[in-house]
Amino acid sequence: MEQWQLDFEWLKVRHWIKDRFRKSDLPDLNAILLLIGIQELGMLKEKWTKEEKQDLLHIASCRLLSQEGYYSFKGLDADGWPHYDLLKPFTIKGLKEQEVFLKQQIIQYFKQELGEEE
Repeated sequence: MEQWQLDFEWLKVRHWIKDRFRKSDLPDLNAILLLIGIQELGMLKEKWTKEEKQDLLHIASCRLLSQEGYYSFKGLDADGWPHYDLLKPFTIKGLKEQEVFLKQQIIQYFKQELGEEE
């Protein structure tokens, strides 16, 4: 994906979320990861603890990385929280490169979830 395509698709996802949740600002990467974590957990709460937020970010990351074979879904624990098995180590180095990779995975995730798969 060329940089302009990534920028365009990323902005599309951010606007879709902003409009869907009637927010005044565009969400950042962490807010979107948190949203994916909540979606994958399938539970809503008024307030999440700091530890729960970290767990939700982890769920989102595992779910997104599972699209490229880094993780596989293992199952739910007794509390209904999803768990993943690591299949191969994540080898992308550098913060910028990792951010680009995550954005690409988020775009793919939302295309799948919204039925817009190419």
